[in-house]
Amino acid sequence: MTTTTNVHQLHRAPRSLSVVLATEDDAEDIGLLAPDDRLTCHVHGRWIHQCVSSPLHVNPVTRHRWCRGCRTELTVAVDELAHVVSMTCPRCGNGGSAATARLIAACRASLDVVRPATRPAAAAA
Repeated sequence: MTTTTNVHQLHRAPRSLSVVLATEDDAEDIGLLAPDDRLTCHVHGRWIHQCVSSPLHVNPVTRHRWCRGCRTELTVAVDELAHVVSMTCPRCGNGGSAATARLIAACRASLDVVRPATRPAAAAA
């Protein structure tokens, strides 16, 4: 599913987690936001980068945080200070997929919403 609304339109002004959660819930319910494009997690009630390492975010069918070749879940590293998110297979070191790439992008966007002022100058350029 592709989002028909620009995710950044939903997050232009800094807002509290509860406001963003409710906004994303509403947008997803009416078909304007794809679940992959959420910056929050409706299950955990947190920013996606804060709970993406949960086993609930592993899906072998869609390949979210899943290495098909090794049949294993990807490990997650989130560095909030450097705004770096990575997901790799502990067996082969790869495990990338389109679904995982979207999840990484959502985590990075979530980090940007939460701490835009701490973003490294090099990354902002």
